[in-house]
Amino acid sequence: MKVLAVTGYKPFEMGIFKHDDQALFYIKKAIENRILALLDEGLEWILISGQLGAELWAAEVAFSLQEEYPDLKVAVITPFLEQEKKWNEQNKEHYESVLAQSDYTESLTHRPYESPVQFKQKNRFFIEKSDALLILYDEEKEGSPVYMLNEAKKAREKRDFPIYMITMDDLRMTVEDYSFYEE
Repeated sequence: MKVLAVTGYKPFEMGIFKHDDQALFYIKKAIENRILALLDEGLEWILISGQLGAELWAAEVAFSLQEEYPDLKVAVITPFLEQEKKWNEQNKEHYESVLAQSDYTESLTHRPYESPVQFKQKNRFFIEKSDALLILYDEEKEGSPVYMLNEAKKAREKRDFPIYMITMDDLRMTVEDYSFYEE
């Protein structure tokens, strides 16, 4: 496995409204654990579209892992230009920081937002260009990542395409694991 597409909930879908929310430590640890396991299988690229939440958090995890795994790279391929245009300043800064550290950045359509078709094109492109999907998502709590998940499930019908989920139960176990060590 060389390329891992990553997506998941946006912060507001998880009730996270601050960049220093304690929950982020555990979410990033869960993402890190999955990425570490995949690095042993030859993972080289993390592919994200730069959406707030799981995607930017995964990029931050990858950047921190680059010290130990310098061959790990991050690609940010946005569905359209200026996706951050309506975001608040703090979110824009976070996004710009990830773009600045990324190994590759590009926009799929080279145009600003026009229609939801651009998101569909992005989902298809990501699944087509990756070897697996890591998704922070729980099928019992539907949200925006369902569209990428559905595209991945279609791909899995045609080829070997692993889907690695981080669910709410996985996050609870991560909290328990790290709380146990802190005691």
